[in-house]
Amino acid sequence: MNAPTNISAQTQNRKADHIRICLEEDVQCDRITNGLERYRFTHSCLPELNYNDIDISTTFLGKHLGAPLLISSMTGGTEQAAIINQRLAQVAQHYKIAMGVGSQRVAVEKPQVADTFAVRKYAPDVLLLANLGAVQLNYKYGLDECLRVVDILEADALILHINPLQECIQPKGDTNFRGLLDKISILCSKLPVPVIAKEVGNGISAAIAQKLLAAGVAAIDVAGAGGTSWAKVESERAENPLQRRLGRTFADWGLPTAECITTIRAMSTMVTEPCRSAGYANAKDVPLIASGGLRHGLDIAAAIALGADIAGLAMPFLQAAAISETAVAELAEVLIAEITTVLFCTGNATLYQLKHSGCLQRIE
Repeated sequence: MNAPTNISAQTQNRKADHIRICLEEDVQCDRITNGLERYRFTHSCLPELNYNDIDISTTFLGKHLGAPLLISSMTGGTEQAAIINQRLAQVAQHYKIAMGVGSQRVAVEKPQVADTFAVRKYAPDVLLLANLGAVQLNYKYGLDECLRVVDILEADALILHINPLQECIQPKGDTNFRGLLDKISILCSKLPVPVIAKEVGNGISAAIAQKLLAAGVAAIDVAGAGGTSWAKVESERAENPLQRRLGRTFADWGLPTAECITTIRAMSTMVTEPCRSAGYANAKDVPLIASGGLRHGLDIAAAIALGADIAGLAMPFLQAAAISETAVAELAEVLIAEITTVLFCTGNATLYQLKHSGCLQRIE
């Protein structure tokens, strides 16, 4: 598919705008939170553990991870983005944590920037996730384009990000979401790697998760509300007062991350053929990523105790990567130490024990 040059330039400029705005402007949700502040761990003053024996490794989509961490999808397509992605990938490799890249639409429209996403050479062993907007399946994208972005990254899976609110506010946004579920289902049946459905900060409800899983999606990234508001980001890019007003009105729109996790995990009775064929007894067992407003290891541990398998962070990693690779490594070290400390102080030696210990209590 050959896109007009002006469209590829617009996409590339949007990428640069997003990095600048996220780093320089206040685009965090104001009133809505990730919901994790409603929970508290039960402290164990006698954990009966050696801190050095605690194991926070896990597997996700068949790939071993040294910690339950995902460097969430952020960027690509510009010179600055290439530097950021390289720094992130090198740290991901060192700590054996997962990494996603930003939307690769720009690499489809402008192949000469594909190298800004091509980080496999820096991260040969880690779980790498390619990324496209699901709505592009309604705008002449199909299997070929999805295969292309997977090949660029040598990815283990493809994220389809779903972002109706952002598209409503974004200048020249793509807002035709009609019939998209059927196209996602067809893609899932043909793509040789798993498909992950991800929101971008407004959350995935249990009802929509059911539909996505029935369509063949292999994992869900809830990407709930409580962190970066892409409505606010797009209001900073507004070309007219209407777009600016929309961005401000919907700045706190969405489902809190904690609510998304708990309601999706409550779907214990739904069994679908895609779940069976993937080896899951039911939707409750489907791989689940918690992201959206997570800022430290305590958030990560709480999300896992609620039922997530791994947790994704974007803004903290973006801020660190804009500084140096060392800053990214220092952040990873802190997050790992924080997660490990939660396990130690709750008397859990592994993530599995943490998830099934009942040590996270809702504060009434």
